[in-house]
Amino acid sequence: MQITYLKSASVIIENNGVKILCDPWLVDGEYYGSWYHYPPVNFKPEKYDDVDYIYISHIHLDHYSPKTLKKMNKNIPVIILKYIDKFLKNNLERLGFKVIELEHNLRIPLKGNLYIKILAADYCNPELCGIQTGCSIIEKKYGATHIDSMCVIDDNDKVIVNTNDCPFELAKTSASDIMKNYKKIDLLLVGYAGAGPYPQCFEMLNKSEKNIAAEKKKKQFFKQAEDYINLLNPKYFMPFAGRYTLAGKLSSSNNIRGVPELEEAFDFFNAKSDIDKKKSKCFLLNSEKSFDLNLEYFSDPYIPIDINEKNKYVNQHMSIQKFDYENEFVENEELEMMISLAYQRFERKRKEINFKSKCQVLLPILDNKCVIISLNGEGYRICLENEIPQIDYYVKFTVDPRLLKWILKGPKFAHWNNAEVGSHIQFYREPNIFERGVYHCMAYFHT
Repeated sequence: MQITYLKSASVIIENNGVKILCDPWLVDGEYYGSWYHYPPVNFKPEKYDDVDYIYISHIHLDHYSPKTLKKMNKNIPVIILKYIDKFLKNNLERLGFKVIELEHNLRIPLKGNLYIKILAADYCNPELCGIQTGCSIIEKKYGATHIDSMCVIDDNDKVIVNTNDCPFELAKTSASDIMKNYKKIDLLLVGYAGAGPYPQCFEMLNKSEKNIAAEKKKKQFFKQAEDYINLLNPKYFMPFAGRYTLAGKLSSSNNIRGVPELEEAFDFFNAKSDIDKKKSKCFLLNSEKSFDLNLEYFSDPYIPIDINEKNKYVNQHMSIQKFDYENEFVENEELEMMISLAYQRFERKRKEINFKSKCQVLLPILDNKCVIISLNGEGYRICLENEIPQIDYYVKFTVDPRLLKWILKGPKFAHWNNAEVGSHIQFYREPNIFERGVYHCMAYFHT
């Protein structure tokens, strides 16, 4: 078996000429134009016409990349987990692909003596999940309801585990099942970094607090990778996934995202981590370079990036990029009409999950106006920002009105969660209290 690294979570796993392309994000500008690759990628879709299968782990745009998939050969079947929610399946079929859904934890033969097994990140007791994510207030039944999956690919000899973005505590049950069913793990592809808007988009934090939070975030995700490594005891492991650089007017936030460079992760795992380095060896691959598991042979030695060259490239090229929505035209009357309809869906979801809070949501729009949304079923109102009454408990979301228009139109155009991950939403909490129900309801704030 052989693995070829491409970008972020994109890899090719090959055996006897049979190729599985995992999570292809190979076109810059996902998350509405804010996520870019460094080093830059030169994507030639025809180069992947010989791929036999595409595996998509979940719906996030650095794994399910419409900008990449639109350009790829639609005759390649796409393998996904059989999720209860069909959002991922429907989106792939809308792009023109044939989708193969696999049941949780079922080993399936492919071509060339190659097998795949997909496991849900949250196939466990919802009460346990609730400790980590609050899912117990929104999920109605057991099953593959979360938005992520991991997979195992083997050839009856070598075994590769790909954990994608699965949080360890949430996916520990599935990871433990892998240990029970496979004698050894030859290679673990493990996430080492976390995306999302925290801390760079949280305006109530000062620069020092953001830097402290960023370092804490790095350690949190290093620890998560350590937990996977110590549980699965792979012979080799490769940190991957979550590697991105913010572009456009967000490029100045790159240093406070809490996302380490690959080289920083490599140094940590080799010098500072608690893993057994005699049992598990860390390695890195440059883009389009390979590692043969049978021969234990690298096609090329790893060449670290030059951080000064990266910073120069970001300043000269990435910082001048425009976001997808920046040519959109929007008027306040249009927003206010959609807000009225969006609130109805928002309120239905709030009632469905039985969520109530004294917190109020503030959402600035155009013409110095602001929407004030109740989380107690008392409706919403629109007023001038300088006329907002004294509110002791609130969350303020600031988003470009042009992107807000897309979000309000619905998930086919843009989704609140993807806007968050793309760092397009600024947050201000007073007091700084996190209530998951607020953010869950906002994901349904669309027509």
